Amino acid sequence: MKDFFKFMFASMLGFFLTFIIVFFLFFAFLMAMLSFTKSEDVVINEKTILHLKLDYPIEDRSSKDPWSFNYDFTSLKSDPGLNEIIKNIKKAKKDDRVKGIYLDLSDVPSGLATISEIRNSLDDFKEFGKFIFAYGEMLSQKAYYLATVADKVFLTPEGMLEFRGYRGEVIFLKGLLEKLEIEPQIIRHGKYKSAIEPLILDKMSEANKEQTLTFIQSMWDNTIKEISEARNIEVSALNDIANKLDASRTINAHELNLIDSVLYYDQFLTFMADKIDKELIAEENLISINNYSKARIKDNKKKRSRNKIAVVYASGSISQGEGNDNSIGSDRIARTLRNARLDESIKAVVFRVNSPGGDGLASDIILREVSLIKEEKPIVVSMGDLAASGGYYVACGANKIIANPNTITGSIGVFGIIPNFQMFFKNKLGITFDEVMTNENSDFMNVTKPMSEYQYELIQKEVDNFYSAFINHVVKGRNMTYEQVDEIGQGRVWSGIDALNLGLVDELGGLDDAIETAVELADLDDYRIVELPEQKDPFEKIITDLMNETKYNFVKKELGTNYQYLKYLKEVSEYNGIQARLPFEIYLN
Repeated sequence: MKDFFKFMFASMLGFFLTFIIVFFLFFAFLMAMLSFTKSEDVVINEKTILHLKLDYPIEDRSSKDPWSFNYDFTSLKSDPGLNEIIKNIKKAKKDDRVKGIYLDLSDVPSGLATISEIRNSLDDFKEFGKFIFAYGEMLSQKAYYLATVADKVFLTPEGMLEFRGYRGEVIFLKGLLEKLEIEPQIIRHGKYKSAIEPLILDKMSEANKEQTLTFIQSMWDNTIKEISEARNIEVSALNDIANKLDASRTINAHELNLIDSVLYYDQFLTFMADKIDKELIAEENLISINNYSKARIKDNKKKRSRNKIAVVYASGSISQGEGNDNSIGSDRIARTLRNARLDESIKAVVFRVNSPGGDGLASDIILREVSLIKEEKPIVVSMGDLAASGGYYVACGANKIIANPNTITGSIGVFGIIPNFQMFFKNKLGITFDEVMTNENSDFMNVTKPMSEYQYELIQKEVDNFYSAFINHVVKGRNMTYEQVDEIGQGRVWSGIDALNLGLVDELGGLDDAIETAVELADLDDYRIVELPEQKDPFEKIITDLMNETKYNFVKKELGTNYQYLKYLKEVSEYNGIQARLPFEIYLN
């Protein structure tokens, strides 16, 4: 009888869990259907303000998901990517119903290059005589940088403005590895190739400090230059404000002309209402990017062009295999580039690279396809927040390279890591190993004991050879000498501005500039854009998200800002083979 009840309750529990899973799957499917049926014909008011809130990490490309699926099923909205944001700002510029843009800001947790592209697009929007107003209860440095494009910047009376200069922080794992008795056996080439420093040091080397300060300073100089022009404040005065933290209080920020006025939110809404000749701002007067993207705009319908410009998105770390929208798999990206080359209707390719690098072999496979395209049709690289090491490797063969002033690029260098877990297994887990071998080096790449001197030298030769190959690809692609590339290589990281001065990139600009360059090189009068790789069907993606992304979102939500440390540990554990990777994980405040 006891066994009967035990099995009965186990069956009931299994049925109950199955019911919950099926219920949520049905719920997800139903909500997706509703989201698609509602996606047509959004009607907007004749006096509309585009409400732009960017409080999430902005990806280069919008996901095809009907929402960003949350682990607790509380969020059903999909955050627009950079491509969608810029497209809708352009659309609003020509839409007579849209009178202006409301920048709803606090923090903008995205890269500086991404923010800069949005800022440039907003600056272009103002040329049509429409207003932009920015309002926040607190403004981070990145949010304030974006806010200064507005005609007026408002802050709540008890708010806060961060303005203190940029700081780069690097995570070091040496102490953790020592406690676990794990020996990272390092092979590298490049004086500045500091990706391995967090594994063997507890602070930054002088070479690493030098390169880090150089590119961070370049990005800060560019930031305050644009703020200076927008707010009509001398650069020296802005630096003085940052040094003394004078702008932290709202009243001080106003006195220093960093903001235009101090208003509560209801007062700000009244101010905006007056600008569109309304007594008050109603719900129908504000529209989000998500909803506005579904609104139709009257235009002169043009004949659909047969000429295509393919924009190929490559975001995330580079690895072998398929990858996805957030990681660069050599199979998927190489296949996409190859298909673009073979498609006669595609007249030029814009390769959007946003990557810290990764697997060396995977990078080489992708570069091969870039080089083959260049032989048949123009290919232009557009660099996002990052295009470093392997990210630069895949880019260097293009006809033109366009970077944002705040892009982090360069890092021409390689390294390899073979961990030795012998003492970890023995002293921490009580596990030992023994072996027999048929040949002298049958134990090559064995992680349960140290490498021999011969094996170390062999890997060092491979690293040196790959570095030489990397240099030669840059020499060929950039029309430079080996000595010139080697001098600015050695794993050193540069900002987009410095990279332009050094000849590593051709122009400063964003994705739109890269598209215009591709059109010029292809000598096209008319064209249309196609975005690649093709994204998964939304319903297929929902199931994937339920199985994978739900776990990811749960951990990310629970850890908050500490998630970056877990992410870094996971990436380090997945290093495989020779790496062409950004010299360190760095976080800018």
